[in-house]
Amino acid sequence: QVQLVESGGGSVQAGGSLRLSCAASGYPFSWYCMGWFRQAPGKEREGVAVISTGVGSTAYADSVKGRFTISRDNVENTLYLQMNSLKPEDTAMYSCAAVPAYGGNCLSFRASAYKYWGQGTQVTVSS
Repeated sequence: QVQLVESGGGSVQAGGSLRLSCAASGYPFSWYCMGWFRQAPGKEREGVAVISTGVGSTAYADSVKGRFTISRDNVENTLYLQMNSLKPEDTAMYSCAAVPAYGGNCLSFRASAYKYWGQGTQVTVSS
């Protein structure tokens, strides 16, 4: 069955870095665009970074641009999110998600467009 398993979350101080991973299985990973989303308590889920298939065009939310980098390894079927210069406002549950490359939703920041979701990994940034 389809599985997306995130790892790499944790607690860091402001200014620190974390690298999240999302191991995918059960579907043709390279045919799907991917995204990282986050949700803080009491807030709406928001798209953080998205990446297309293949070489990977990318897009970022303004709040993380220049600090976060999304990438993918289509051999290892893994999605990554390198997070640098972390801020307390980055504190949230981070989830990866997959959407088919066909259908026009690649690089979408709309959570409703995504077909498969992981359970999430918690990131906590202290000041």
